[in-house]
Amino acid sequence: MSESLHTVTALPTERPSGCPFDPPPELLDARRHGPVSRFTHPGGKPGRLITGHELVRSVLADPRFSSRKELLNVVDYELPPAPPGEFLLTDDPQHGRYRKPLIGKFTVRRMRLLTERIEQITADCLDAMEKTGPPADLVTAFAKPIPTIVICELLGVPYEDRTSFQEQIDKFMNGETSDEDLIAAYTATQQYLADLVAAKRAHPTDDVLSELAAGDLSDEELQGISLILLAAGFDTTANMLSLGAFALLQHPDQLAALRADPGLADRAVEELLRYLSVAKSFMRTALVDVELGGRTIEAGTTVVLSYHTANHDPERFTDPHRLDLRRQEGGHLAFGHGPHLCLGQQLARVEMRVAFSALLARFPTLRLAVPAEEVALRPETADVYGVKSLPVTWDV
Repeated sequence: MSESLHTVTALPTERPSGCPFDPPPELLDARRHGPVSRFTHPGGKPGRLITGHELVRSVLADPRFSSRKELLNVVDYELPPAPPGEFLLTDDPQHGRYRKPLIGKFTVRRMRLLTERIEQITADCLDAMEKTGPPADLVTAFAKPIPTIVICELLGVPYEDRTSFQEQIDKFMNGETSDEDLIAAYTATQQYLADLVAAKRAHPTDDVLSELAAGDLSDEELQGISLILLAAGFDTTANMLSLGAFALLQHPDQLAALRADPGLADRAVEELLRYLSVAKSFMRTALVDVELGGRTIEAGTTVVLSYHTANHDPERFTDPHRLDLRRQEGGHLAFGHGPHLCLGQQLARVEMRVAFSALLARFPTLRLAVPAEEVALRPETADVYGVKSLPVTWDV
């Protein structure tokens, strides 16, 4: 094609005024110009931004694009390989070696067996909210404790360690932690995981980490896998619960539909996943020259895949900026696609279905306790989008 590419100089950091759920306007503008844009990485390296659903999905399944950290061409110095076990930044065969032992531990069947326990955890959180009375911060009272307890129980993190572990993970993910505090949190977490792995080796218990420790993975690999599972299992779901509640409260017609028809819960979960796309983007590096959307992506180019914009692509979804809990169109990319499809997707779905249904049933008059524009949002620099605090109230 002779037509020049649209250029995006940096990933935008502001959402549309008055609409915290839509992608930043610059990303939507980029997609309107075409699914591929020029992009400059923060380190100054040229790259590409992919905003169309079809092309994002195709890159995620294309072995000509790599997830390896050391191949990311985003800065003017060489990056090291991912630490052992941190499988999100690896390719096969290493990725498969880490992922294979985990697949059977996060199946649909196994996650459904957890439903009763998730219901109890959710009920306990709602009991505490009800006992304390309004107002409440839905982030600290509901959205964070539910996935924290669930993933820590799955992996075997002792109960007394959960609060401090949640705080450390939050420092990694909130987009506002200083470099010094980030290094301190990472160092402390790695030491904690090293001790935890040693404890599981010596005294196995009924949990995923003990089962993994019985295999051929090294201590360092187990630490890396645990870090990924704990961070992803806690932070992404916590922000889906809090931002999802915010979205429902801001769409009273959809909230009323869900309250009137509890059978809508599964479809509502899928639509919230699409609409919010809290894991906003990922990167891949071309291993060879690849034709993509009529353009050549040269070998060595790192592309940014905008999940949020892809999930709001009007060529894939009708009226994509509208929250529609009865939407029939599937195929969102909130959990990715291809070899790196999120292992915990079924767990997240169960947690969301149980938590939202229980919250709305327990507090039928639930509403924001502050004007919507005063709700504190995570910055776009955070790896996972969400709200920092969600004050709510209800009739007693």
